Amino acid sequence: MGIMTIDGQAIEFTDEPNVLSVIRKAGIDIPTLCYHSELSIYGACRLCTVEDDRGKTFASCSEKPRDGMIIYTNTPRLMRYRKLILELLLAAHCRDCTTCIKSGECHLQELAHRMGVHEIRFENVREIQPIDTSSHAIIRDPNKCILCGDCVRMCDNVQNINAIDFAYRGTDAQVIPAFNKKIAETDCVGCGQCRVVCPTGAISIHTNIDEVWEALADKNTKVIAQIAPAVRVAIGDNFGYAKGENVMGKLVGVLHRLGFDEVYDTSYGADLTVVEESKEFIERFTSGEKMPLFTSCCPAWVKYCENKYPEFVPNLSTCRSPQQMFGAVVREYYKDPEKNEGKKIVSVSIMPCTAKKEEILRPESYTNGKQDVDYVLTTTEIVRMIRKSGIVFDKVEIEAADVPFGIGSGSGVIFGVTGGVTEAVLRRLQQGHNRVDMESIKKSGVRGDDGIKVLTYNYNGREIKAAVVNGLANADKVLQQIKNHEAEYDFVEVMACRRGCIMGGGQPVNAGPRTRKARMKGLYDTDVNTQIKKSNENPMILSLYDTLLKGKEHELLHRNFSGK
Repeated sequence: MGIMTIDGQAIEFTDEPNVLSVIRKAGIDIPTLCYHSELSIYGACRLCTVEDDRGKTFASCSEKPRDGMIIYTNTPRLMRYRKLILELLLAAHCRDCTTCIKSGECHLQELAHRMGVHEIRFENVREIQPIDTSSHAIIRDPNKCILCGDCVRMCDNVQNINAIDFAYRGTDAQVIPAFNKKIAETDCVGCGQCRVVCPTGAISIHTNIDEVWEALADKNTKVIAQIAPAVRVAIGDNFGYAKGENVMGKLVGVLHRLGFDEVYDTSYGADLTVVEESKEFIERFTSGEKMPLFTSCCPAWVKYCENKYPEFVPNLSTCRSPQQMFGAVVREYYKDPEKNEGKKIVSVSIMPCTAKKEEILRPESYTNGKQDVDYVLTTTEIVRMIRKSGIVFDKVEIEAADVPFGIGSGSGVIFGVTGGVTEAVLRRLQQGHNRVDMESIKKSGVRGDDGIKVLTYNYNGREIKAAVVNGLANADKVLQQIKNHEAEYDFVEVMACRRGCIMGGGQPVNAGPRTRKARMKGLYDTDVNTQIKKSNENPMILSLYDTLLKGKEHELLHRNFSGK
């Protein structure tokens, strides 16, 4: 423990990694553009620069706290310095702020207002670069990049993909894919985590809002929506609700008001995935073939495996993701003329994930060569649609999701959290509802937001060893362990985004530690308040197997991976 004096206050510190953390602990919101607690220290923007009692200035993010330090955070010299930094950044920045996708929520814009930057004295001499729209998940606008390096470190440190990096030097520096390729020509998996940390509009979501508006306006089209579990605990804080609060009922009502004919719950699709994946796992576990079984719910993870570890592609579950299972079932259901009423069916998924936009276009996701889900809208896009419509979110009456696909189990709901798929499968394998046994699953190590969790489960006298992984750099570690025979697992759950879908690339930002915990708690609380805990006990699922799915289980619920 030590004591620092910050602007005249004596502040104790213990294990804070840098002076910046101690300053924020003291209740001072010192500005930063390149600092994220979960990324490596880069020290590029210099906005967090402070001054010590001898007049020395230094970046607080890269300085270790020392006992007895005396620092000042807001001297006139520092204020002028920060203002000049922002002015220089804006001088080399696209200034179409009023039409920018990030207008109103841009961190650079926010800091410029805060620091009183009302004019730019310098001419923008940077050459205008083409906008990269090659990816179905994200859009890159190099003209709005401020070279903070956040996306580069996210793609490298956390996701281990390295699709983008710095190129050239000095005033010619850019953040681009290698050899200035289009982002779709790289190993990018579409996870959107670069967009999450980008403080400007340099990386944004490739939106499908306009196409959905057109479908909603067409009287000869029936528009169907499905809502993923993680969306319901993230969208509310954009409309004044407590962080992590489940606003599913409100969201269903709003979507009906927007013109969606039917609104369903992707938790239903997750229940289908649990039933099918549990069955597949037991078959492989019994035979010992193609082990371990890797989950296939996360399209960014599937693409990462195909790109970097093709030898493990046969280990991927053949199950479609909940989105795709649901999409196939809905498409099959509405083939009935009585159900479709002679109208064209447009299927829309509302997801926390940008990679889902690419998943719907994969041939492996098609049924008999036809695309099942037409459009994916992220949580962020739905927020924009609601605001554009003028509908006051909290004034809309709560409504239940429509039948027959509006009822999901607690197991389906927790799919949105890292470890949720594994917990749902273990519940399926558990016989009965013994409270002690069900509680032991919860406390087996499956919960929590650690990057890698390892647990064991006793199944009919045999031990199942499972790994729960979130973040693709962590996935790489586990795959290397398996490849080098340093570890053996029977079941491996992988989610590309840290902490799972609740922190997906399409979720609203900014989301700090409090928001992350609240979203996780929101899904677990929903599970607690759901009467049906196990996917295989959802009566709507059981009925589906006896009717629409009979003889079509593999056709509608499974896919084969090409390994390419």
